Amino acid sequence: MPIPQPSGRVVVTGAGAVTPLGVGVDRTWQRIVTGENGIGPITIFDVSDYPTRIGGQVNDFNPEDWLEKKEARRVDRFIAFAAAASQMAMDDACFPQDEELKLDTGVLIGSGIGGLTMMGEQTRKLYEGGPSRVSPFLVPYMIPDMASGYVSILQGLKGPNTCVVSACSTGADAIGTAYHIIKRGDATAMLCGGTEAPINEIGLAGFCAARAMTTNNDDPVHASRPFDARRDGFVIAEGAAVLMLEDYEHAVSRGAKILGEIAGYGMSGDAYHITAPDPDGDGAVRSMRMAMMRAGITPEEVGYINAHGTSTPLNDRTETGAIKRVFGETAYKVPVSSTKSMIGHTLGAAGAIEALFCLLSMRDSVLPPTINYEEADEACDLDYVPNTARKAEYDYAMSNSFGFGGHNVTLILKRNTA
Repeated sequence: MPIPQPSGRVVVTGAGAVTPLGVGVDRTWQRIVTGENGIGPITIFDVSDYPTRIGGQVNDFNPEDWLEKKEARRVDRFIAFAAAASQMAMDDACFPQDEELKLDTGVLIGSGIGGLTMMGEQTRKLYEGGPSRVSPFLVPYMIPDMASGYVSILQGLKGPNTCVVSACSTGADAIGTAYHIIKRGDATAMLCGGTEAPINEIGLAGFCAARAMTTNNDDPVHASRPFDARRDGFVIAEGAAVLMLEDYEHAVSRGAKILGEIAGYGMSGDAYHITAPDPDGDGAVRSMRMAMMRAGITPEEVGYINAHGTSTPLNDRTETGAIKRVFGETAYKVPVSSTKSMIGHTLGAAGAIEALFCLLSMRDSVLPPTINYEEADEACDLDYVPNTARKAEYDYAMSNSFGFGGHNVTLILKRNTA
């Protein structure tokens, strides 16, 4: 199949997702639109000694549905999530099994942490039985780039094969970086997104020590409450989302179904603190402005913002202030919601999952809600689409992702109007 010259436009032709609301894009999205909650008690291991004992587990995921039995038992959970979401995206895109095209198709699936479960298990074996007990698969299945490496092997994709790690901005950064790879002509197509599996003994202990999570253990359904005055921290979660990005002309030439377009990508640094956002929101402001400038749009053209919206007091207040600085009086007219209210915070996967929700929102002309919004905070006074989804037809969505270390990433997604 001849590969057309790069058009400079990048479209989304396929998607896959694994989230606390289910395995698969349709199942997750149907439950998001109806405002269902995927948060519950953590049951993967004994959490009785932990201050936080709730999370967004993916309870209906079986790695053996996606990998050979031996491999399913061997790989870390973050790799299995990526393998499943990638296969869904390939199938959804009806991507051709063309060897020439596979030479020009890459993989870029990021993870904020990588194989933390394997690291914890093997560290325990080291201390209990000595170095000879440590698995030879520790290093390859722990390093964050192995989601990309493993998927490239499974799918036979031989184009650019890389990874980004930028904490909770990782998934959005992966999509933005893949977008630029295609725009500059280094690949015709890219599987890209984020994956994370942080719900394990050491992961939960670390986030508990950081005191960034809610301790509302007795009421998990209402624990993640972005922008609500009674929010007290985020809910840890696991999952993955992978998109198939393609050069526009290539997608059209093969008659691919187009879900939407990546129209802009902005990134900036806070240079302020290792975990707290800059209270002035300066980095977030510059990230949003850069993404809109690259997309060639004005604030008045943005029809919806999927907020980073973690449900932590600092983040929600800072993001609200940054949106006001960027949008001015328009800020009060743009619907803003946090889907983390329903699935929790999937860390390095969050940006990819939320970009997918933006595309589905435009496709179906519906805004996902912020559930658990009950008590207004005077510092958070925008339209957060409280508790119930809303019909709306619009052409551009903004997705914000902010991470520890002061990483700020904004994506602009465009509705498919073809």
